Amino acid sequence: MMLSDPEWQAVALSLKVSSVAVLFSLPFGILMAWVLVRCQFPGKTLLDSLIHLPLVLPPVVVGYLLLLGFGRRGVIGEYLYDWFGFSFAFSWRGAALASAVIAFPLMVRAIRLALENVDGKLELAARTLGAGRWRVFFTITLPLTLPGIIVGTVLAFARSLGEFGATITFVSNIPGETRTLPSAMYTLIETPGAEGAAARLCVIAIALALCSLLLSEWLARWGRKRLGG
Repeated sequence: MMLSDPEWQAVALSLKVSSVAVLFSLPFGILMAWVLVRCQFPGKTLLDSLIHLPLVLPPVVVGYLLLLGFGRRGVIGEYLYDWFGFSFAFSWRGAALASAVIAFPLMVRAIRLALENVDGKLELAARTLGAGRWRVFFTITLPLTLPGIIVGTVLAFARSLGEFGATITFVSNIPGETRTLPSAMYTLIETPGAEGAAARLCVIAIALALCSLLLSEWLARWGRKRLGG
């Protein structure tokens, strides 16, 4: 199956955007999961709802909110552009941000479920033996949560690969800059005589998603075996 240069470009950009989205959102995903499981504070239910809101909102709405917040004239984006010359809008960085926001709830949910299964008595025992909070987290909590972290990371990556609505609303559909795999497919479907190219990208999208899910399952099993589960 031969792909044209623009098609390869779209596939490569999707992989790049998804990788950056997952890489930068993972620390926040672990932090939010830990806060939701281990902390009690007023407004916790509201925070939980806000984190999972992108799951139920139309992606176009998420993209529009990102445009209002991080566009060049947005609430935050204006200062980023005026002070640092940095802009998310109409760039691959904005596509990564949109993908990260959409996939973030899946990542947090998987890590949270794994963290809830960590026996709190192990952490308490370590604390009573003199281990500090951070040492307990990095030597006990984090390793025991590893299968969930792996699953959440791979699922977020797979979801990022398929992100379309928020991306095209926030950063448009610019060839070589923001035209990811779903955007390229949309363009080809709208182009007369490009059905073959659209079908090729469809096959690649299915293959990437399936490989991500299989990898997620394999890595989760590997993580459980490493932990003796």
